[in-house]
Amino acid sequence: MQATQTMRATEEAVHHDDMAEAHYERWAHWPVNWSAVWVGALAGVTAVLLLGLIGVAVGAHLLGPEHRVVDLRKFGIGALAFSVFSAFLAFVLAGWVAGKIAGILRAEPAMLHGAITWLVAVPLLVALAALGASNSMGGWYGGLASSPGAQAALPFDRPDPLSPGATQQERTQYTTDMENYRNNLRQWREDTPRATRNSALGAITALLLGLVGSVIGGWMACGEPMTLSHRRNQTDMRTNRTEQVRVQL
Repeated sequence: MQATQTMRATEEAVHHDDMAEAHYERWAHWPVNWSAVWVGALAGVTAVLLLGLIGVAVGAHLLGPEHRVVDLRKFGIGALAFSVFSAFLAFVLAGWVAGKIAGILRAEPAMLHGAITWLVAVPLLVALAALGASNSMGGWYGGLASSPGAQAALPFDRPDPLSPGATQQERTQYTTDMENYRNNLRQWREDTPRATRNSALGAITALLLGLVGSVIGGWMACGEPMTLSHRRNQTDMRTNRTEQVRVQL
């Protein structure tokens, strides 16, 4: 009986080695469930819009060109916390939805589907920002717009020209208003590069947080323990079993 078990273990080990050698040059591809990816991407975009509108409603995001972020040190702690929370949570939801719909039970393909969901959602966010919806997505996604420092978005108006019969007081007031306008315009042009840079940094941060969130969301959806040592422990267990078989042989 012991000899039969030993022979069977030997045959299984030899068969495993032969199969491993035969499949060495073959690609082990991971299939992509595109239906799950698209639904997850739409869920992420919808969450970005909802959380952005909530931020606007509670005053965490201030809209309009007069609220450009010229100095990052003046960015409020509450607005910063809400921006980080919303950018991360929206894509955690996206990755989780994609992983659950695909029915993936392993961490690696689930995390891959979460990352692909983020890749699909980013062009959708850029398209919405180009159409003028960046204000509805919160402050950080404003950098996805084509021209965040556009001249047409000035928060102040040029004084109306004087009429031919203007009085001396009106002329004096017009001169003062034009001087203020020129000063504001000069300051606006000086601040535009810094505001554009800060807007781009905010968009980059939001997108990278979204990537991390989508990967974590896919990992959560698969149901495997969310520890980095889980896969290493499984590999060690398989190695130990292989060593036990070799010892028996």
